[in-house]
Amino acid sequence: MAIVKKLLHTRLRVNDLGRTVKFYQDALGLTVARRSLSPRGAQIVFLATPNSEEEIEICQMPPGAPAVEVQPDLMHLAFEVEDLGVFAAAAAKRGFKLSDGPTKTGSGATIAFIDAPEGYEIELIEHAR
Repeated sequence: MAIVKKLLHTRLRVNDLGRTVKFYQDALGLTVARRSLSPRGAQIVFLATPNSEEEIEICQMPPGAPAVEVQPDLMHLAFEVEDLGVFAAAAAKRGFKLSDGPTKTGSGATIAFIDAPEGYEIELIEHAR
């Protein structure tokens, strides 16, 4: 049986590449690893996350492609934060408020959510200490 070696990236398709990349940079501190143009003409930006090998691929299809419509609760990305209160305060100063939480989970972790552009959700997790 063939098995995979590791997760490399997760792709999110968007309507406004610039706005989305700016959100991930400004709200979460991700950095642009590289940019490219696909053979089909899609603009692609790979974002690097601190302490992770996996990347997030943000893709905007060429003009004329159907618009992206993200269904509520379809998917989300989850990021660990050291201190959710400190993160939330710093994000709020930059104009990014939590959309849900903070909420204590049964495992003792605290979670919250922040809305990314175009309907994607970001889960923030502070593990119990």
